[in-house]
Amino acid sequence: MIKLTKDKIVNLLILLALGILLFTPIGFHFKVLVNRLFSFSPTELKKEDQLTITNYNWQLRDSNGKYVNLEDYENNVVVINLWATWCPPCVAEMPEFQELYSDYKNKVSFLFIAQDDKIKVDEFFLKKGYDLPVFYENSAAPKEFYSKSIPKTFVLNKKGQIVISETGVANWNNVSMRNLLDQLIAENK
Repeated sequence: MIKLTKDKIVNLLILLALGILLFTPIGFHFKVLVNRLFSFSPTELKKEDQLTITNYNWQLRDSNGKYVNLEDYENNVVVINLWATWCPPCVAEMPEFQELYSDYKNKVSFLFIAQDDKIKVDEFFLKKGYDLPVFYENSAAPKEFYSKSIPKTFVLNKKGQIVISETGVANWNNVSMRNLLDQLIAENK
């Protein structure tokens, strides 16, 4: 018979806790919470590091099946977020994005480009009560928007310059972000 010592019991409890955090829905929600706690404000790129979009041809399909193109948003302030429902950092950003979108949807073009199945996205948005504009890629993204990681978020000014290129979780609903959007909206082309 195996004798359970205090050390073995502690080790088993640690393994059990790790198993729960890594392999169950509880773990997913824990990862989302941790990402929210450690999210910081996105960083504006230095002027010399800001790329200008040269190719706006990016065909997208909205959640209703309507086809649009990034060209439709040229000369606007645009927020592009590449995300998925299975990505804890992506899910962690959504409440802040929803608040930002609610206040800026008539001034800024928001494109939430899902790297996911439409049914999963629809269920996720219904469950959370989000009304963010979701799109799906119908053609390859311009090279400036290529990313191996999600979440990946870009903020474009009216001149088509990428003023923010953020990989990973960030807190998008804060004073500095709102001030930046207000500044970009006020700028002339």
